[in-house]
Amino acid sequence: MEDPKEIFALKPLNGVDMEEITVAEIQRHLTTGSFTSSELTEWTLNRIEQTNSYLGSVIEVNPDAAAIAATLDAEREQGNLSGPLHGIPVLNMATADKMQTTAGCRALIGSVVPRDAHIVHLLRSSGALILGHAGMSEWASIRGSLESMGYSARGGQVRNPYNLSMSAWGSSSGSAVAVAAGIVVLAYGTETDTSIISPANYAGLVGIKPTVGLTSRTGVIPCSESLDSVGPFGRCVRDAVVGLQVIVGVDERDRYTAEAAEHVRDYEKCLASKESLKGAVFGLPMKRVWENVDKAIRPRFEELFQMIRDAGAQIVEVDFPCWEAMIDESGWAWNNRPEHQSEYLVCGVEFYHGLRAYLKELKNTSIRSLEDVVAYNIEHHDGAAPGDDPGFPSGQDLLAKLISKKEVKEETYQAALKYIREQTRQNGIDAALTYQPDPSKPAIQLDALLLADRAGPGQQLAAQAGYPIITIPVGVDSDEMGGRPFGLSFQHTAWSEGTLIKWASAVEDLLGPENRPRPMYREHLATNIPILP
Repeated sequence: MEDPKEIFALKPLNGVDMEEITVAEIQRHLTTGSFTSSELTEWTLNRIEQTNSYLGSVIEVNPDAAAIAATLDAEREQGNLSGPLHGIPVLNMATADKMQTTAGCRALIGSVVPRDAHIVHLLRSSGALILGHAGMSEWASIRGSLESMGYSARGGQVRNPYNLSMSAWGSSSGSAVAVAAGIVVLAYGTETDTSIISPANYAGLVGIKPTVGLTSRTGVIPCSESLDSVGPFGRCVRDAVVGLQVIVGVDERDRYTAEAAEHVRDYEKCLASKESLKGAVFGLPMKRVWENVDKAIRPRFEELFQMIRDAGAQIVEVDFPCWEAMIDESGWAWNNRPEHQSEYLVCGVEFYHGLRAYLKELKNTSIRSLEDVVAYNIEHHDGAAPGDDPGFPSGQDLLAKLISKKEVKEETYQAALKYIREQTRQNGIDAALTYQPDPSKPAIQLDALLLADRAGPGQQLAAQAGYPIITIPVGVDSDEMGGRPFGLSFQHTAWSEGTLIKWASAVEDLLGPENRPRPMYREHLATNIPILP
């Protein structure tokens, strides 16, 4: 049997070591002529060919990649650089011409989008080469009540590069895996509820889920207008910040971005060193958050918390006042409350109507509604019923149920949206950030909340609030647990990306440059479908 270290070995490019290479280092090599964008693109395509039959992280490659790279090289020779990503290949999940945006389903194969997604337009304006589409959980994990994260009928199973027999989580699985495995230096994902932060945690990456409205969703197949956000994956905070900076701002087609102009900052200026931790005060939410963290990985977090204290910061115990109402005892859950209080209802209503509006603009397809998608799957035996497809043991039961959301009364929808926002904002994150252990003394505003849950309730509160969250890698669990990474997340109120970047980069600096765990490719011949996490 071949050694996985040999199978997945990162080959140098013109003598340049590509292991953990950063955006800045790539730009330096492009500038000095160590390699060209054409050579980098060819190397990246070879890396996809080398790994994709094992990892399944890329669902489609841009047929014009080589030609675009040559054009970007010519522009560089003429001194015309478009931006910080000039000539660098990236992966995304949003619509781009000549590539098929399908949410992982077969029903939309062959459809033609009317225009590039807004973030694709911004990425191209920054000089990035859109190399292709990453694999994902089909329909962003709202297809079936039982399914494999990272699995789609079109792309198959995305596999975790740390242990290929275990979940990479989702739904932005392929984007995270591609960065972790050294295919690209940056990739983009979408999050409705934990779909950037959780895959980043399980891939040993930095993931940034911005405030809803900081990045446009136009051209992204919608799940929930109120919750959807687009953000970057990187191997270090600085790379993720560069990736974020080029996609933020107002888009007239996305009403949620109207406020973005007054909140966008130069996020690279927010990067900080470990010295900035002195005097900071962080909150550690306890009830159903830290309490639910697996005991096997707690020692590593406790070690890190002591390092943070030794650097001059305080960590105080806090709680989300909404913990009992909004955090399920079992951890992640979104369909555990009455309709007028339900995140699931909000997402279902917005998904049904948002998808209809998105499909209306497509060409070369007869799929115009969720009903059409469900009917297609039934007609083609495409995971419609239990047993049709091993990735969907429950078939398409969630999609079928979501059709009924078109009948939800407006007042029920508005009540649910109001409830989840009030609970997770005023009675959740904002309240937890206000620390007042002694009622006789003034409250203080905490610098951030720290979360140690890989795919859990703390992340869900940020999702439902529409607030930003950033995660950085911290460690790897034991061989007995599978050997997958876990991370520490930083949470704050709306439009606080700059604050979160400061603290995430400071703790990253405290941990040191060698902290990010490298993929081990355990169980590299795995063919199972990991239904459970």
